[in-house]
Amino acid sequence: MDRYDIYFEALRTRDPRFDGKFFVGVKTTGIYCRPICPAKPKRENVEFFSSAIAAERKGYRACLRCRPESAPQSAVWIGSSSIVRRAVKILNSQETLKFNEDEFASRFGVSARHLRRLFVEEIGKTPKQLAFENRLNLSRTLLVDTRLSISEVAMAAGFRSIRRFNDSFRDRFKRSPSQIRRTPLSNPPGGLRISLAYRPPYDFAGLLRNYENHRMGELEWVTSGTWNRIVSFQGKIGQISVSDDPKRSRLLVEINYPDTSVIQTVVMRIRAQFDLDSDPVVVANALERDPKSRRLLRKFPGIRLPSGWDPFEIGIATILGQLVSLERARGLVSDLISLVGQEVPGPGGIGRVRLFPAPEAIFRGNLAKLKTTRRRRETLVEFSRAVFEKRISLEPTQEVERFIHSVSAIRGIGPWTANSMALKVLRHTDAFPGSDLILARALELHTPEAVDRMSPWRGYAASLFWRAYFGKLKKKKAENKNETTVGPKD
Repeated sequence: MDRYDIYFEALRTRDPRFDGKFFVGVKTTGIYCRPICPAKPKRENVEFFSSAIAAERKGYRACLRCRPESAPQSAVWIGSSSIVRRAVKILNSQETLKFNEDEFASRFGVSARHLRRLFVEEIGKTPKQLAFENRLNLSRTLLVDTRLSISEVAMAAGFRSIRRFNDSFRDRFKRSPSQIRRTPLSNPPGGLRISLAYRPPYDFAGLLRNYENHRMGELEWVTSGTWNRIVSFQGKIGQISVSDDPKRSRLLVEINYPDTSVIQTVVMRIRAQFDLDSDPVVVANALERDPKSRRLLRKFPGIRLPSGWDPFEIGIATILGQLVSLERARGLVSDLISLVGQEVPGPGGIGRVRLFPAPEAIFRGNLAKLKTTRRRRETLVEFSRAVFEKRISLEPTQEVERFIHSVSAIRGIGPWTANSMALKVLRHTDAFPGSDLILARALELHTPEAVDRMSPWRGYAASLFWRAYFGKLKKKKAENKNETTVGPKD
């Protein structure tokens, strides 16, 4: 059976594990679909594409039923040059709807003209065209999933002119916004709910436990299988909630916020935090090179890479987690928020809350009452100042070695802290902070050589070991009264 026979079988059975990994062009209709589409074309009437852009370049238009733009993104980025692959990844994950070609090209050390030429040669679209299509893809999701009016959808997608939105939408999808509109998901009072697809299996329970263990003070909490978060953008406060819909391989995201312009930001952050674009088959193939890890994966299938809502928060929490227990680290995060976090009215009658402090609030604030070592307080200040002055970037697509070098230059940040930040801040799939106590003990069962063979997915191995051995470590700690920490060693 060749690759295309496998693809057709996946299409025939609507296998969600292949969602976003390829697309199907139906020659008789001129439409391209996801492999989970209810349509049942004949084998001789289809051709397969590695990306939605490749299908569109061939002249196919997006299916109205399965919505190819809402599929999980593929880990194989289009384009042959490293600049184009990285640029496409950023364009597909950027939070902002604004786009400046010159500023975007400068991130790669080239001119806007040169980057446009590379894009046209390799994928047939300019960066600006691709960014524009991402805005339209968001608008289609909002039209299908929410009760927002068409004018509100247009504004949320970054359009100031309803007429231009209608014309652009019709040109992209060959239908008007009103023709696309469906009966939306049931929406919570005062908010909206959208769905985000993933490829199963998906260890939502593992991610939920991780985020509960590493919650950011009173800004985050878990109730009845739902992750909740108070969020703030430009002085406005809201709340988001994320729950799992495993039967349909999707997350349900509730957004209660007074400004629809943040929807794109919320969606992109949730996609990253809950690792929705991961390919569990590819990851499993790497981790199963170790027989012991294979047995763990049977118990915890669909392991995902842990991260967090905000990269700066993760970095600060990582520093506070040095050489202390998980419980103590949570307490220090809460204390920091109480000391220098801004107090604001909470959303939905929650009462007043304190937001996570911005970098400037930390390095200008008085941390004397923070019950940690003087050296660690100084590290917090130095790290925050470096982020504020842009000497340290938290951009997830940067070169990992450069990031580790820059954060390691700060006194008090050693290998564990730097590699943990690479894993959770940059979401680097190959980061493995081996000096972490749980991972160090895991390496007594899984040799370093076995873990090295899992590259470039060792970050998922770390996540699997934390998932499998965390409870056992706590039990061992209780049995050993001389052991006082479960945290890392730098």
